[in-house]
Amino acid sequence: MITRLLVANRAEITSRVFATCRRLGIQTVAVHSPADAGLPFVAEADDAVVLPGNAPADSYLRVDAILAAARVTGADAIHPGYGFLAENAAFARAVLDAGLTWVGPPPEAIEAMGDKVRAKALMREAGVPVLDSLEPDAVTQADLPVLVKAAAGGGGRGMRVVRSLDDLSAAIEAAQAEALSAFGDGTVFVEPYVERGRHVEVQVVGYGDGRVSVYGERDCSLQRRHQKVVEEAPAPGLQQATREALSDAAMDAALAVGYVGAGTVEFLYDELRDAIYFLEMNTRLQVEHPITELVHAVDLVELQIGVAERQKVPVMWQNTGTTHGHAVEARLYAEDPASSYQPQTGRLVTLDLPHDSAFGPLDRAGIRVDAGFVSGDEVSPHYDAMLAKVISWAPSREQAIRQLAGVLRRARIHGVTTNREQLLAILADERFAAGEVSTALLDEIPLPTQAADPVVLMAAAAIHLAEVAAARTTHPGVAPGWRNVTSQLHRIRVAVDGEEHEIGWRSWPPEFPELDGRAAVTPDGAGWRVAVTHGGRTRHTGGLIEPAPPGRPRRVFVDTPDRSTAVLVLPRFTDPAAAHATGSLLAPMPGTVVSVLAAEGAAVEAGQPVLVLEAMKMQHTVTAPTAGTVTEITVEPGRQVAAGDLLAVVSEGEEA
Repeated sequence: MITRLLVANRAEITSRVFATCRRLGIQTVAVHSPADAGLPFVAEADDAVVLPGNAPADSYLRVDAILAAARVTGADAIHPGYGFLAENAAFARAVLDAGLTWVGPPPEAIEAMGDKVRAKALMREAGVPVLDSLEPDAVTQADLPVLVKAAAGGGGRGMRVVRSLDDLSAAIEAAQAEALSAFGDGTVFVEPYVERGRHVEVQVVGYGDGRVSVYGERDCSLQRRHQKVVEEAPAPGLQQATREALSDAAMDAALAVGYVGAGTVEFLYDELRDAIYFLEMNTRLQVEHPITELVHAVDLVELQIGVAERQKVPVMWQNTGTTHGHAVEARLYAEDPASSYQPQTGRLVTLDLPHDSAFGPLDRAGIRVDAGFVSGDEVSPHYDAMLAKVISWAPSREQAIRQLAGVLRRARIHGVTTNREQLLAILADERFAAGEVSTALLDEIPLPTQAADPVVLMAAAAIHLAEVAAARTTHPGVAPGWRNVTSQLHRIRVAVDGEEHEIGWRSWPPEFPELDGRAAVTPDGAGWRVAVTHGGRTRHTGGLIEPAPPGRPRRVFVDTPDRSTAVLVLPRFTDPAAAHATGSLLAPMPGTVVSVLAAEGAAVEAGQPVLVLEAMKMQHTVTAPTAGTVTEITVEPGRQVAAGDLLAVVSEGEEA
């Protein structure tokens, strides 16, 4: 029996495993990089050990340090979570050689499925349908489009869709570099790309005695950059014969490698041909495992631990054919979908996601949240951009979708840009509501755009003025807004989504004649409540303001019943130190310069790549904003940069 379990991972998945351990009476050990010292999973553990490493991203790959942490804390078992070392056969062997219990599949199964090229050959031998790989040098126009994939990859890293033969070699090179950085193996392969396929995966659990249970399928077709965004179980709209074919193929795949523990067999479903093709097997727990847990009333982590302890599996969990209701999961990412999904970093001022359960089951229709962050945490550039998983479970798919949309609308998320608005757009899309999903759907759903709401502008101005009045040390008895030239309005400049607005106001509580409204402000804990009357309606909003140095913009976070908006209150006088020359290329996020593609003095076209940055294990290309000449390069490969740092300058005409 396991008495003390170490999780060799971080953030949300570590907290998820700890939740089951607490219920089972198992003590917990966390390992963490210095950058993660303040995250919740560290405080939740009974014991925590900081990991050494030259860079925060490398700390969790230090097998020697993880085993040393197990020794010093008395841990007798290791759970790898997902990612990092979860699919590393050498790590599994090292854990077993150290005399510890490995909560995962046998190293041989990890090796068999870890190399995607070898895995496809094994599946073909086992009778599981696969897509044939293509030799890169032999790809023709008739083969397009094709997909370049990392042999050791996952999570969308090291993947590129190629639609032109001219782009193939560059795509292979970029995929190799990204795969090498993310997985330590730059091997890639090429296979046909099914344009409107569906990504459907099957949950399996092997018990080590020749038996394998199949816990239904999940649809994970809603993806950006080949990384999942919205998942659901059961997969909508499948014929019963297709469900059975998926189940049978997944069981054949697991049996072919003698699989033990929880794993996922991923398939590409071609709906037009009603054909399934094996993609890969993830020999670990998947990020989206909660939706399977909710519709099958099972704790997959408890099953993992039970298999590792060689316990008898409860009979109620062996009945895998019946599902209960429908579950939909949305991944909340710190990223900006409108800017090519650039990761966002910084202080997460507020993260408030209303929910009925955290990391656990639901006894009625409701919301489960598995989060790796809480209000006040710092989102670093070193790891994946996911903040939380918001999971809705209900008797019907329609109700589950409505519940999920409702909690996302009510959520209060301040400090970093997220994909929350895109998630709401997905859930409101008619095709998604009808179950017409595919890997192409997300790109076809337009990003929501919304003109600045006068109510939000007035609420932001009122909160800013209330903060200024509260901080005033002179004339405390004089109401804000008093002036002896009553014909003129006070003016505040703000920006919303990069668009500037000027707001005129007078008296107190503030009135906004040009916007035909007024606001009443009252303190509310660390923030403010604002009742805004506009157009005959009174809307109740809330929010708070983030401090900023003098002369710098201040962010006001305004929460309305349907969204949160960050409003930048601009200073009356701009700090000259904040100005940059026209044509300056600034780092869109903290990261590392991977390569510099243009030299000083080189002529470039608009949109031509100038540099490549790496952040959160993904590569991001910085392009020329206009045609011109590169007049300055301020960085070199390997340089760490912060968001807003000057990278290069592209000048036009006489200036060049």
